Amino acid sequence: MDRSGTKTYWSIMRHRSCAALFLLIAGSFASAASWDDDSHYVSLGPRNGYFIVRPDSRLYNQLGLYEAPVIDTADPLRHGYGADALAFRFNREGVMIAPPAYIAQESPSDFYTRRIGSLARGRATVHDVEAIFGRSHIRANRPDGFMWYYALQIYNPFEERGGGCH
Repeated sequence: MDRSGTKTYWSIMRHRSCAALFLLIAGSFASAASWDDDSHYVSLGPRNGYFIVRPDSRLYNQLGLYEAPVIDTADPLRHGYGADALAFRFNREGVMIAPPAYIAQESPSDFYTRRIGSLARGRATVHDVEAIFGRSHIRANRPDGFMWYYALQIYNPFEERGGGCH
């Protein structure tokens, strides 16, 4: 191999090494995002239970919670104020057909988890949910019924000044 061939060889190897390093770094960020997702179902019996869901998680998308009124507390214009949400899925007759979901950015509130956990899937109605939470904030139609969403105001003091960097 002549001198120009050696330069070409090392140039190609350097580019491959850079590409491999880039993929390794990008993969670690992608896995870090999924690592933080602790969305799950909390079973309280055969008909009672609820989902704890992180915004934009895989479970969030699977449950179709697209219209949820979640506001990120990390938004620098909101100074730590935001909103979590509760989601309820009803059939056309107003009967809850799926476990409720608590869409939480941080730790969910026991106050709300106790209340949504008391609602039995297949038995609770729109009237039962209204008796606990009042009228819904957002209604979204679905082919088999509709979703009701409630916004829950939250405050994260660590986000008040852009994540505590100041």
